[in-house]
Amino acid sequence: MSWDAKEIAALEKLWTNGQSAGEIARSLGQSRNAVCAKLKRMGLKRGHKPPTASPRIVSAPKSKPAQSAACTRPMDRVVSRKKPVVRQQNELTKNQLYAMLAQAVRNTG
Repeated sequence: MSWDAKEIAALEKLWTNGQSAGEIARSLGQSRNAVCAKLKRMGLKRGHKPPTASPRIVSAPKSKPAQSAACTRPMDRVVSRKKPVVRQQNELTKNQLYAMLAQAVRNTG
C-alpha cells in the first residue's frame, strides 16, 4: 500500500489532535497496523499516554507489619531434601577396561 500526500497530511493532523491509531485507521480506510507502521517510519510519537480514567490515590495507613510465628523462631540449619549426586570416575584403568571387555565377550557368546 502506498500513502499519498493527502493521506499523510490527514494522518499528521489527526495524530496531533490526539486521535488513536485505530480511529485514524477507520477514518482513512487503512488498517491499524498500517497506520502504526507509517507513524513509526515518520518518527511521530506521543509524548505520553493520555489517561483513560481519573484514578483516586488514597494513602494506606502506616502500621507495623505483624511477625508470624515462623519468622520469630531461630533456624538452626537448612536441611536439603535433594539426594547427593553420585559421580562416576572420569578415567578407567587398563585392568578395568580389560575386565569390561572380557565381560562383554562372555555375554555375546
